[in-house]
Amino acid sequence: MALNNADWTPLRGLVLAGGQSRRMGADKAVLQAGGIRLLDRAVATMRAVLDEVYVAIRAGQADEPVRQKYTVIEDRFNDVGPAAGLLAAHASDPDAAWLVIACDMPLLDEASLVCLRDARDERSDATALTAAAGGQAEPLCAIYEPGTLAAFLAQVSAGGNPSPSAWLAAVKTTIVVAPDPGALASANTKAELADMINRIESRPGAANRKP
Repeated sequence: MALNNADWTPLRGLVLAGGQSRRMGADKAVLQAGGIRLLDRAVATMRAVLDEVYVAIRAGQADEPVRQKYTVIEDRFNDVGPAAGLLAAHASDPDAAWLVIACDMPLLDEASLVCLRDARDERSDATALTAAAGGQAEPLCAIYEPGTLAAFLAQVSAGGNPSPSAWLAAVKTTIVVAPDPGALASANTKAELADMINRIESRPGAANRKP
């Protein structure tokens, strides 16, 4: 059942950068891939397709040097994972839809976000990319409409499941195959990040190209 059938609503960009990075053992946002910090890379990629881009952070990160140069939104919940930043963004602008990505996806490119942006279906509760036909929606490369975010906020506030993945599976989600399935990979460990760095640096012209 669709939770949002409103007329055209504005679309904002949100980069999630408030995670604990426990598996990585270091703050992902400040790590580099291809000579560029992961947060800087994610914001630059998002800005190539949207005018308004925000960075979701947890309490105490507002003065961190890499984050403080961006317009930040502080998490509203503790221990609910990426839902914290997503729901804080909704609370800051409940009439907007939010295109959300994680800062730890250094292979995510402009073409992927253009594909997602242009595939947005406001008749659905959300629009998300997937790596392959028939695959699951990627919750951290998705557009969430305001009506579904309001319902998700109510669920989490009541102590319900805070998983964006489970939420997308339960509501009406338009799923689109990504132009490059590998672009949706997340760097959760140092080994995964090293592999992605090798892929980035092996691209033609990588030494002279910015995201």
